[in-house]
Amino acid sequence: MRRDEPISTIMATNLVTLSVDGDLVTAEKLFIENKIKHIPVVRGKEIIGMLSYSDLQKVSDSSLSEDKTSVNSFVHNTFTINQVMDKNITAIPPYTSIKDAAELLTKKGFHALPVIEDSELVGIVTTRDLVKYLVAKL
Repeated sequence: MRRDEPISTIMATNLVTLSVDGDLVTAEKLFIENKIKHIPVVRGKEIIGMLSYSDLQKVSDSSLSEDKTSVNSFVHNTFTINQVMDKNITAIPPYTSIKDAAELLTKKGFHALPVIEDSELVGIVTTRDLVKYLVAKL
């Protein structure tokens, strides 16, 4: 295992993204259909936020009625992606070492990092990608 191996060797490049103008119904479908937990929110090719499935679930859970019946349609029509997404993102360039990316994920408590080159989203790396990498190397 090379200590300086770049994150570009393990990052996902077949990206699922959302437009900031998109809706939460579409977001939920993308999470489920693609079996993913994080979706970058973009304006053109520029990342402006990150939406996680847990963020979507938190909004839904906070909007359950007292008898615990789901009101997802209410939630999806009341909140926007812009309101739910995390706008304070940390991104890394593709030449960041896998070790440095793993340390950043650990220190910050993130589960995904967008990978940016020349202000454009070029990939995403998740804790799942790191675990797959480690398993392959052991």
